[in-house]
Amino acid sequence: MASGMILIIAAILAIIMANSAFSESYLAFVHADIGPMLSDKLGSMSLLLWVNDGLMAIFFLLVGLEIKREFVDGRLASWDRRRLPMMAAAAGMAVPAIIYTLIAGQNPALIQGWAIPAATDIAFAMGVLALLGSRAPTSLKLFLVTVAIVDDMGAVAIIAIFYTAKMNMMALAAAAMIWAVMLVLGKCRVKSLTVYLLLFACLWYATLLSGVHATIAGVLAAMAVPVETTPGAPDSSTSPLHRLEHGLHALVGFFIVPLFGFTNAGVSLGGLTMDHILSPLPLGIAAGLFFGKQIGIFGAIWLSVKCGIAGMLRGATWLQIYGIAALCGIGFTMSLFISGLAFAHNALFQDEAKVGILMGSVLSALVGFLVLRFAPLADDHHQEEAEADAEITLDGDVADISDRLAMTYKGASA
Repeated sequence: MASGMILIIAAILAIIMANSAFSESYLAFVHADIGPMLSDKLGSMSLLLWVNDGLMAIFFLLVGLEIKREFVDGRLASWDRRRLPMMAAAAGMAVPAIIYTLIAGQNPALIQGWAIPAATDIAFAMGVLALLGSRAPTSLKLFLVTVAIVDDMGAVAIIAIFYTAKMNMMALAAAAMIWAVMLVLGKCRVKSLTVYLLLFACLWYATLLSGVHATIAGVLAAMAVPVETTPGAPDSSTSPLHRLEHGLHALVGFFIVPLFGFTNAGVSLGGLTMDHILSPLPLGIAAGLFFGKQIGIFGAIWLSVKCGIAGMLRGATWLQIYGIAALCGIGFTMSLFISGLAFAHNALFQDEAKVGILMGSVLSALVGFLVLRFAPLADDHHQEEAEADAEITLDGDVADISDRLAMTYKGASA
C-alpha cells in the first residue's frame, strides 16, 4: 500500500519538475550518462536506460516470482480459482487494445502503441484502495491482485513477442544456455540465492545483447528459482522463491518503481491544447484505459456470473465491482514502460503517449475511488469482514488469505 503512495508522489513530483524552472535540470538528470556502453544498439547508458533496461529487470524478476508462487502455491493454484480472473484480465487487455486501434490505428505510425492501454498498474491501484480502507471489501482487494497477476503475465508475453527487435542469435543462444543451467539447478533443488542472482545477471546481459528486451530475463530467471509449497500455511522460511520474493519487495516497491515513475512520468504540459489532447494517440490511450478496462473487466465478470461460469464475488455489489473495473484503468507503470518500447525512437510520440496515460489513469483513479467511496456496502457482516482485513498487502506477508479467496470464488466451478 505504502509503495503505491510513494509511486504516486514520485509521478507527481516528476510532472512538477518537468513543468517548472527546474525542467532542464530534471532532463539533465534523467539523461545523464552513467557507466560504460553495454551494447551498440542502446549506445551510452543514461540513467533512464539503466532504470528501464536494468532496474526494471529486477521488477520483472519480482513479477515472475509472484506469478510462479501464485500458480504453484497460491490463489491461482487451481483452475477453479484461475477461471474468473483469467477471463476478466484477458477481456481487460483485449478491449482497450481494440478501442485504441479504432481511434489511433488508422495511422500506421501509431499502430505499435496498441498494447499501451492494455496493462494495469497494481501498485497505483492498490494505493488508491488503501485510501478507501474498509469501504473496499476483502473479496475485491483479492480479486484486483489476482487480475493484476494475470495481467502481468499478458504484458510480459506482449513485450517478448511484439516488442522484440532484430535478434543476435549468438547472444540469444548464450541466454538460452544460461537459463538452461538455472533450470537444472532449480530441478536439483539448489537453494543458494547467490548462485541464482549471479546467473540472473549473466542472463540479463546476454538477453540485452540478443535483441529481446532485457527485462524478460527477470521473468525467465524467476521460473528457475525453486519453491517449497506450504498450502494453507505461511510461506516457508527455507523456500528460495519465498526468501527472494520477500527480499526484493522493499527494493522494488520503495526504490525501483518510484524511480521508474520519476524518470518516466515527467512530461511538459506547456502549450498543451485541446487539439493535442484530442489527437489520436493520447485519445486512443486514454479511451482504452478508461473505457476499455471498464467494459472488458466488468463485462467479463457480468457475463461469467450470468452464464453460471463463475460465482458472484462474496460481499461485493455490482456497483463495487464496477468501481474495481474502473481502478484497473490505472495503467501507469506498465503503460509507460510499453510506450517507451513502442515509440523508442520518437520523442514526440512518447510525450503524447504520456499525456494519454496520465489522462486515462487519473480519470480511472478518480471514478474508481468515488464509486467505491460512496457505493453502499453489501451488509453489516461483510462490512465488518472488510474492516478486519483492510490491511491486506501484496507481498504475501499476511497468512491464510487463500482460504478466504476460496470463499470469494465460492460457486466458481458451478
